[in-house]
Order: sequence, then structure tokens, then C-alpha cells
Amino acid sequence: MFLGVPCVVAFLTYKCRRRHLSMYNAIEEFLQSQNNLMSIRHSYPEIRKITKGFMEKLGEGGYGSVFKGKLQSGQFVAIKMLGMSKANGQDFISEVATIGRIHHANVVQLIGFCAEGPRRALIYEFMLNGSLDKYIFPRDGCIPLSIEKTYKISLGVARGIEYLHRGCDMQILHFDIKPHNILLDENFAPKVSDFGLAKLYHVDDSIVSLTAARGTLGYIAPELFYKNIGGVSYKADVYSFGMLLLEMANRRKNFNEFADHSSQIYFPTWVYEQVSKGNEIVLEDATEEEKKTIKKMILVALWCIQMKPSDRPSMNKVVEMLEGEECLQIPSKPFLLSIEDVRDNLNPTCSSIPSGESSQSAQFQMQTM
Repeated sequence: MFLGVPCVVAFLTYKCRRRHLSMYNAIEEFLQSQNNLMSIRHSYPEIRKITKGFMEKLGEGGYGSVFKGKLQSGQFVAIKMLGMSKANGQDFISEVATIGRIHHANVVQLIGFCAEGPRRALIYEFMLNGSLDKYIFPRDGCIPLSIEKTYKISLGVARGIEYLHRGCDMQILHFDIKPHNILLDENFAPKVSDFGLAKLYHVDDSIVSLTAARGTLGYIAPELFYKNIGGVSYKADVYSFGMLLLEMANRRKNFNEFADHSSQIYFPTWVYEQVSKGNEIVLEDATEEEKKTIKKMILVALWCIQMKPSDRPSMNKVVEMLEGEECLQIPSKPFLLSIEDVRDNLNPTCSSIPSGESSQSAQFQMQTM
């Protein structure tokens, strides 16, 4: 019996090492096949030098930590040090493969990377104003954005996603559009970031194949769970953008367990009821022009979060709707479940899906879709 324990430990250690070696080999094989990437590859000692020994941390998440760095050219960068991969290195490969081929004003630029066994890093352009979430969900010491600036940011994000869908030789589906993944430069110009869950497809592929749902709870399109409403396509990103747009227009999360009225706990349901009744949904002290802008953002968002993918507009159409001056029609009610149904049908297994939100609110948001 005593001999058995060391044997089990040794076996598990061996299996773990084999898995990690397989992951490292897969990453290296991918990098060797991409000659265009080798010029931006950095060694781990170079990463340490760029970050001055990882002196200034910018943030941390389930992926690892982000540090501020400075290249020899004087350019400031953000370096994301990846933790242990849970997908055989596919998160790292996906990010390098997708973002490495993108050049657009509203998509963050990959400047370099490091891959030395367990030490993996991604080097991005530094975004002075951080992520969008801290401006639409204001924290202490953070001044909320004006309606005009918020609108311009939403339009920039829409253009960035449109480019991913139709502007490259391959269609790029992001699958994780949310406030935390929208970065703002010194002029508050938005850039879509974090392509760890992204997938590349041929532009002509209308329906794509996925083995499991991916994304952040509260922003995931319903077809990733309910296959009977339609296939998975670029419309999944449209849905996520719609959920993001609602939060931007109203400066609040779509789920609020502390709302004064139960009907306001899940905001998309409540806001649809208000819009359909002709009630105004505006922030305090908003001008008439700002009221029109907010209403337009809400209507576009409601079109984006229609339950069936076929009922949602393309991102090209979304850009046209945001830019246009014509009065938009109110879409069909986009939700199938009532707040009571949601409470009765919460699925405790939902928390296994990657999420940047707290488990309780995130689970609730996903189930309401």
C-alpha cells in the first residue's frame, strides 16, 4: 500500500510533464510554420529587461498578469504574461495567429511575443486609458465619459469588429466582446483586444463548428447553448456587441441584483418594455441631442441581441445604423425567458465557462438569454 502512493504520484507527474511538453511542442511547431512572426519574437531575458524585472503591474486576470514595459525605441508597451494554459496552448496560438495579421485603427496591435517553454508573453501597444469597463462602470476617482465620447467609442468598436468579420483574408470571430476587452488610447480611441478565444474561418463560411461554448457569461450569444435557434456564426459577436452597447448607453451592468424593482434586475428586459411604451431612458441632465444618441444606441443594441441569429444585423449594418440619422424601428422583443423562469432554471454548471464576472451575476445573465 505504501509503495502504491509514490507510484501514483510518479505516474501523475509523468503525465503532467508529457502534457506540458506536448503543449510546448505544438506552440513551437506553429511558430516555426509562421515565418512572418519570427521577426517579432523576443527571448525571456529581453522581456525581463523591457519590463525592468516586471516592476509595474497594470492588471491581472485568469489569463495571467499584465506589466508595463518600454522598448529600446522608447515606445511604451503592455506585456501580458500568460499563466498555465488550459487548452494545450491554443489560447496563445489563437491570439498570435489572429492578431498577428490584423492592422486596423480599432484593433489593438501585437508588437511581439515570447515563447520559451512555460514562459509565454504577448507584447501589445500600450493603451494609456486602460479598459472601457472602468469608465462605463465608474469607480472612485474615475470621471464618466460624456455621451458624445461614449457614442464615438461604440462606433469605433463596431468598426473594429466589422473589420474582423470582413476586412481580412480570413474571417475572425472574437467570441469575447465585453467592456474589459475594449482598450482606450490617450485620445480615448477604442481598440478591440484579447484574442485568446478567437477563431479563424474562411470568409465564405456562414456557419462555424465549435465543440463547446466560449466567451464571458452575460455576453455569450444564445445559439452557443441552444442549437435549435440557429447555427454559430459571426452573429455571435453581434450579440455580444449589443450587450456591450446597452451597458455603454446606460452606464450600468445589464444585471443588477440590487435594483429597486425586480423588473429592473435584468436591464435588457426592462429597457425593452420602456422603449416599446415610448418612455424615455436617459441619464440625468442629458440634452435633447444626447437623448437622441442614447435612444439610438439602445435601439441598435436591441436589434443586436435578438434571440435568433438570423434576426440580428451584420456589423456592417450596425455601423450604418449607428452613423445614420433616420429613426430606427423598435425590433421584436429579444427575450424568451421571464425573470421568474430564470430564477427557476439557473444551471449551476454554467460557472465552468470562462468568465470575467462574478459567478452569481454571470450565471444569471447567461441564463436570461
